Amino acid sequence: MKLLTRKTNPTVKEIFERYPDPVREKMARLRELVIETAEETEGVDELVETLKWGEPSFLTKNGSTIRMDWKTKTPEQYALYFQCSSRLVDTFRMVFDRTFHYEGNRAIIFAINQQIPVPELKECIKAALRYHRVKDQLTLGI
Repeated sequence: MKLLTRKTNPTVKEIFERYPDPVREKMARLRELVIETAEETEGVDELVETLKWGEPSFLTKNGSTIRMDWKTKTPEQYALYFQCSSRLVDTFRMVFDRTFHYEGNRAIIFAINQQIPVPELKECIKAALRYHRVKDQLTLGI
């Protein structure tokens, strides 16, 4: 594994502490998957963890923002959000079809009791982390 420089805004921890216990575990697992994928992805040398719209978010030099959140109005689900102006979610839908539940062109939605398909999700995360390098490829390098 290569060395990944990580910069984390300390207020991200506060957001995670506010989630109810079962949700916090799910959100922490999503966070781990983003960090693991960044460590494994060629061309990703720095990962910035911050807040965007009050939600934990990840930024890379050549990537598209990835956000994640759980909302009280939909307590049985949590989500990984992508920029709706990108081709990311449309491409995930094309490549992975029914592997995930999608929300329009902006999110992958997970049920609280769902097992996450880790290899497929890591491919989605990888595409987002490298988006500006792969956006001209039909399947974004997936």
